Amino acid sequence: MAVHHADNPADLSELLAQVRQGFVPAHVYNDEEIFSLEKERIFGRSWIFVAHESEIPSPGDYVVRRVLQDSFIVARGEDGVVRAMFNMCLHRGMQVCRAEMGNASHFRCPYHGWSYRNDGRLFGLPFHVEGYGGEEGFARHGQRLLPAPALDTYNGLIFVNLDPSPVPLRTYLGDYAYYLDLYTRQSPEGIELHGPQRWRIAANWKIGAENFAGDSYHTPQTHISVVEIGLFREPKANKRKEGALYWADVGGGTTYKLPSGTFEERLAYVGYPPEMVERMRRTWSERQRQMVSEDGFMVSASTLFPNLSLVHNWPRVTADEDRVYPFISLRTWQPISASETEVHSWFAVDVNAPQEFKERSYKAYLMCFGSSGMFEQDDVENWVSITATAGGAMARRLLLNSRMGLDAAGKPLHPPVAGYHGTGTAYVGYGEYNQRALLSRWADLLERPMPGMSRTTLGRRVAADEAGQGEGEDS
Repeated sequence: MAVHHADNPADLSELLAQVRQGFVPAHVYNDEEIFSLEKERIFGRSWIFVAHESEIPSPGDYVVRRVLQDSFIVARGEDGVVRAMFNMCLHRGMQVCRAEMGNASHFRCPYHGWSYRNDGRLFGLPFHVEGYGGEEGFARHGQRLLPAPALDTYNGLIFVNLDPSPVPLRTYLGDYAYYLDLYTRQSPEGIELHGPQRWRIAANWKIGAENFAGDSYHTPQTHISVVEIGLFREPKANKRKEGALYWADVGGGTTYKLPSGTFEERLAYVGYPPEMVERMRRTWSERQRQMVSEDGFMVSASTLFPNLSLVHNWPRVTADEDRVYPFISLRTWQPISASETEVHSWFAVDVNAPQEFKERSYKAYLMCFGSSGMFEQDDVENWVSITATAGGAMARRLLLNSRMGLDAAGKPLHPPVAGYHGTGTAYVGYGEYNQRALLSRWADLLERPMPGMSRTTLGRRVAADEAGQGEGEDS
């Protein structure tokens, strides 16, 4: 099928309607005008993960993280409060903090020496009297680094939102919080993060987000070599079709189907020691325990819209040992351009896990999903190829088929899992339910202009063409 573009607002609506039907215009994976829309309408009003409280445990601890081009100092002040402050000096706009992480009571701008407390308050500026006339000429009181418009946390995960009036984070998470707990609350004390590792790939950010959200279909092809070398107990990569594909509000993912057994037996099969299994039994809700003990499902990869992904797996870490070691990893897909993404990847582990387990789990993470991990290398080759090909002229003529799991009328080929103890809707077997759900949410936000801002379309910026008005700002 061909995709035709017109230089008018209807063009965007037509494209998004196709996406919602599971026909994806190929060029959306490498189009600067669409990327411009994404920056404004998706990253400008979604909750974006930037750090975890375990990375800044003590007063004065900080990390520097980005949301697109916006750099934030995420710091724990002397009062113990976590804040995210725009990393730009109030004077001439220099980045105040150039280090990526550390501990500091104050931040000093390297350009002209203005300094700020670690809660963002302006503390000092050279030649205050001579250059500004002292407090009467320029009062330092009340001056502070610009705070992130909104900040909130969940299970120690720190999110910011560039929209000053977003829905509360917990409301935003909705039923996906059920799954987020399975990754980040294996005991009441939660997880600790190590990293991040960072690297850039010549690929569009959406491809990785979609892949982690529910692409179990690629495993028998892309990752067949990982199975063949005996890294996993499961003898066939196509066993992934026995797991569930779930979507809950703003996120979704895949599960593995575990061998029969009790809650304790199934978690032991995954590789968790008895003391960790007991803490999970006490910490997780009855419904979460039932998803493991009765449904036989264990979470694998997932994505929280728009760009936070998680993965849980349990490989052998040595060829001569049958024992497996589970690991959890978090990552963000940080867009650089329509054709480049910076990946930030953290190793996550329960705070109370035995030290030997932490070490083996970290090794398992590096082997699979670190910057040189086996899964990572397999996946990136695909994503780079997709992005490069999507940038050509022919990609604008092609609608990619993302309708797996639907019949010609658009109805699911199989019913949802009956009696499923997870939240949201789940299907068993290969399907692209989650990719469609993620892109449908993407389409909904892309179609909705930002209040008070001119509206971006695929060919130009207009103010209110839908209403027949001329160019200008939205009222």
